[in-house]
Amino acid sequence: MGNTTRRTASFGVPWESAYGYVQALRVNDTIYVSGQLAHTPEGTLVAPAPLAPDGRPANFDTMEAQMRRAYENAQVLLAELGSSLADVVEETLFVIDVPAAFAASGKVRPSVYGQPVPQVASNLIGVSALAFPEQLIEIALRAEVQA
Repeated sequence: MGNTTRRTASFGVPWESAYGYVQALRVNDTIYVSGQLAHTPEGTLVAPAPLAPDGRPANFDTMEAQMRRAYENAQVLLAELGSSLADVVEETLFVIDVPAAFAASGKVRPSVYGQPVPQVASNLIGVSALAFPEQLIEIALRAEVQA
């Protein structure tokens, strides 16, 4: 058997050590990107959803902005491991509101992938909650680096 090489990438945000994980892992020519959300490198949420009195999102108007930032964060990690969105073969979008995500993804995905129909297997999954109450989306990716 050949040697397995492993490299990791992280942002250093508080929840990495609190939960105990890396943001991305490259094993040979495959990169696994943990669920990305909309945050700055320091860990401040970008375009947080306003919260209703019950602590849940009051609306989903910031879905597009959060989606864009989550892809931007993924691009940073992919680049650190020698890759880009061009190498992505599968993505999973976990969202609080499916209709809002569909509306946003029609604008965002063609833009970030640079083509009208991104050539990537995609899953869009509605969930009841994410890590932060103001968070509307989380995006996980798998990329195959071209040798």
